[in-house]
Amino acid sequence: MSSQHEMDVLIVDDKLENLLALEGVLEDLELNIIKATSGNMALGLMLEYDFALVLLDVQMHEMNGFAIAELMRKCEKTKNIPIIFITTINKEQKFIFKGCEVGAVDCIFKPIEPLVLKSKVKVFIELQRQKKLLKEQARLLEEKIDELLELKELNCRLKHISTIDVLTGISNRRFFERNIQIEWQRSIRTGIPLSLIMIDIDHFKAFNDCYGHQEGDRCIRQVAEAIVSSTQRPADFVARYGGEEFVVVLPETQRQGALVVAERIRKKVESMAVKHKGSCVSPYVTVSLGVSTLLPEKYYSVEELINSADKALFQAKFYGRNRVEK
Repeated sequence: MSSQHEMDVLIVDDKLENLLALEGVLEDLELNIIKATSGNMALGLMLEYDFALVLLDVQMHEMNGFAIAELMRKCEKTKNIPIIFITTINKEQKFIFKGCEVGAVDCIFKPIEPLVLKSKVKVFIELQRQKKLLKEQARLLEEKIDELLELKELNCRLKHISTIDVLTGISNRRFFERNIQIEWQRSIRTGIPLSLIMIDIDHFKAFNDCYGHQEGDRCIRQVAEAIVSSTQRPADFVARYGGEEFVVVLPETQRQGALVVAERIRKKVESMAVKHKGSCVSPYVTVSLGVSTLLPEKYYSVEELINSADKALFQAKFYGRNRVEK
């Protein structure tokens, strides 16, 4: 095989003296010269090496140069190798056309002028070298593009993961705080109210004390599933606000509609019949809910919506829990 900087060149001629003569002409071009004395030998070598150029004698007894060239063009590995025909046949146009038809890039007629041969070989070798370089650069560019796409996908996944609550699989507080601002601005533009429900699991500390933190985590997941299943519109979103607290954002929703959703959530959680012997409200897990609805104005802030829902939640707890307040 050739060294890293040499290009492989195949010379095909059934006369050894011709091969040696051509090799002598090209010896100072820093090429790795491979010689073949028959068509079959040449085709075999082409499968072994990545030739930059083939110097092919036309008149050979076993298989002539045209036949070899035609077979080369039928093989994926060899079809793009440049061929220079070397021949003593006359210079009539039909011969030159025949050479072009089978893929020759040039024809050199005997007797060979060494300077002409070297000049043409150098040109085609340089073209192949540049082609090889471009191919390698394209490969590296494709690798970089793949890496960037993978990185972009990873960043998207990380961004998504960063907004998901690990325990429940629903959105987390970070997602809520970012998207409530988006919905607030949208509500200002549309002039349609925005509603918020704040939810707290009743006597959850007592639940943990009675059943342990593992069951407590399972309870939080069950409540999260109940809340999500009670929201029906794609625009609505549920987030874990912290500990045993959840929030539900209801874009373009009037107060009455938000109260309906809140009551649906309350009933859904209660109907799960998750035992809670530490509760003084019910033998089962229940939730308290605070509802707030605002028609945003430029002089309002989203904190007013959140604070209003929080106050309503406090009232729900104050008046006995397992209820909805506004």
